[in-house]
Amino acid sequence: MSEFKSNLLILFVTICWGSSYLFMKIGLDTISEFNLIALRFGIAFVLAALLFYRRMKQLDFMTLKFSILLGFILFIVFTTITFGLKTTSTSNAGFLVSLTVIFVPLINVIVLRTRIERKIMISILGALLGIALLTIQSPFQVAIGDILCIIGAFFYALHITIVGVVSKKVDSLNLGITQLGFAGLFGFIFSLLYETPILPKTAEGWFAISMLSILCSAIGFILQTVAQKYTTPTRTGLIFSMEPVFAALFGYLFLHEIMSGKNILGAVIVLLSIFLTTVKRKASPN
Repeated sequence: MSEFKSNLLILFVTICWGSSYLFMKIGLDTISEFNLIALRFGIAFVLAALLFYRRMKQLDFMTLKFSILLGFILFIVFTTITFGLKTTSTSNAGFLVSLTVIFVPLINVIVLRTRIERKIMISILGALLGIALLTIQSPFQVAIGDILCIIGAFFYALHITIVGVVSKKVDSLNLGITQLGFAGLFGFIFSLLYETPILPKTAEGWFAISMLSILCSAIGFILQTVAQKYTTPTRTGLIFSMEPVFAALFGYLFLHEIMSGKNILGAVIVLLSIFLTTVKRKASPN
């Protein structure tokens, strides 16, 4: 596969993930939060496991152990985002969750004691300014949904950091597929405890769940795994950072969400901060 084709695939995955906020909003009109998580990841796991059933036969205990941990963190990520979408817009959610890109190097600094780069510090300060413009309303208050999405971004950054370590010790494909199953299982358990698990009763509900499971989770995960082998991490990061732009676009087109001038300025600052973290400085010639 050429680098151009792989970049197109990653762009397609980014569009799918940008649309996921819209589909979660639609899905929440028919079923509860934990119920949605259970169906989304449960169906995605079954589809991915069936597609790679021969690979899944090689699943070992270590992979299973790490999958439980990652599946639980993934469950926390989407619990915060799903509940957050009840009180914030798809555009806000998209931009706030994209702060994952900034949280990852920050976690590495705290956990691995690495030295923080100047561009990371500038990115963090810029992101904080962008968040303020995106979320603070007059009078001075922040929607609980915005706070939940920021928490979700932090836990997703933690998820990415752990994956970066454990994927070198186990089969990364089996790890990725199995974590989906555990995320769905945790969703089902919490749905049993706090909700009444049901299947969607409307065509719109089934459409949203199908898109979340098949397009955004199963297909998105598989295409990402394949495409990233043929392009650079820097290019991948730049393309993925466009996810909140697509989230805002889908929110505008289908939910008629309109961002104010202040919100747009905040979104641009957040996006620029994310770009700064993904662009590597060229080494000076000797």
